[in-house]
Amino acid sequence: MLIFSLALGIIVALLLLGMPIAFAFGLGALVYLLSTGADISFLIPYAFQTTTSFALLALPLFVLAGVVMAQAGISTHLLNFINAFVGRVKGGLGAVTVITCALFGAISGSSSAAIAAIGQIMIPRMVREGYPVGHATALVACSSVLALLIPPSVPMIVFAITGGLSVSAAFLSTVIPGVLLMIIYVGLNFFFLRNNPNIQVDEKLPVRQAGIKILKSGKSAIWALLMPIIILGTIYGGIATPTEAAAIAFVYATFAGFVLYRTLSVKAFWNGLIQATLTIGSIIAVLFFLFMMSRAMILQQVPSQVTGFLLGLSDSPLVILLLINLVLLLIGMIVDDISGSILAAVVLLPLATAIGVHPIHFAAIVGVNLGLGNVSPPCAPMLYMAAGVSKISLDKYFGVTMKFLLFGHLPMVLIVTFIPELSLALPRFILGIT
Repeated sequence: MLIFSLALGIIVALLLLGMPIAFAFGLGALVYLLSTGADISFLIPYAFQTTTSFALLALPLFVLAGVVMAQAGISTHLLNFINAFVGRVKGGLGAVTVITCALFGAISGSSSAAIAAIGQIMIPRMVREGYPVGHATALVACSSVLALLIPPSVPMIVFAITGGLSVSAAFLSTVIPGVLLMIIYVGLNFFFLRNNPNIQVDEKLPVRQAGIKILKSGKSAIWALLMPIIILGTIYGGIATPTEAAAIAFVYATFAGFVLYRTLSVKAFWNGLIQATLTIGSIIAVLFFLFMMSRAMILQQVPSQVTGFLLGLSDSPLVILLLINLVLLLIGMIVDDISGSILAAVVLLPLATAIGVHPIHFAAIVGVNLGLGNVSPPCAPMLYMAAGVSKISLDKYFGVTMKFLLFGHLPMVLIVTFIPELSLALPRFILGIT
């Protein structure tokens, strides 16, 4: 336990010093393995075999699909379609941002991809139409984590594989929380801007012209809107596994960009492949070291030690769940969502099941907590990424970010934690899990 704490401390310190994530986890894992005397010749083949599993292949394929969609500018069609409905309402552009981030999550499964594709378009656009730049930045950052909750979610793939759970069930566990959080963010956006006189809205149109605008933008967005339907329909219709659906998503995104929309050039496609390759390489390197470290932790019975320690603090499941949420929040603040998913599956999943929490319910708890951690200062990787788009300092968006988190995301964490049916209803109805 002490050695694990030391290794984790080294990883955190290296991350804070700016070392690339893969190298930080690699050095931390090396310190842990050498300190515990683990058989590295056994752990390396294990990590290699795990990272080359068929189920994990879905991860790079979804990343590729998301990058191609972003390079083709397909998110613009989604934005225009949703804006046709709410663009004439005060604060409507903010609602467009939130909903589009959720939809883009159903395409890419990545919060960083949502910021890259949506934030670069919507933050400048909201600012031009009178939104405070801090509000626009915070809204994009907080909404980006909807991509972790709306399937297909890359962190849920990693969590399910590490924890030995059904990927499809883990996907479904966060759907209802994700939709509810989207609705809450839309409501908070309208509430926070209700008295702002600077917000501009689209010109009101006669009913017939408004209908024509909706139909026209809907026709343009139809191919983008079909993508999440194809992905989720093939998975839950029993047509394809999540990995096969990811491959379909990549092929469809490429076809849509080149043929249907004709906005994807060969150069942009090639640049997208390079960008995706760099991202995937970094993720796989992190996973490789983490799989080695996690296996060594299991052999050293670290999960059992953590379980025994926390159970020794209290025999109340309520208290233990609150402690688990606190640990997950801290993990989300320190490391990226994929690394956090592995640590949660290895260290905290045994504890959760020991106090009677359903593993699929715990997947949803992990998803909403890591999302909260990713936008919670001081580390807040998604928050700083959004600020990089708007190029403003922390003081400009810290206050409004905390309002979104305290009145939106934090209550959702507690609701998901203490109302299991919210995350178990869909897996039980669609997949028949017990």
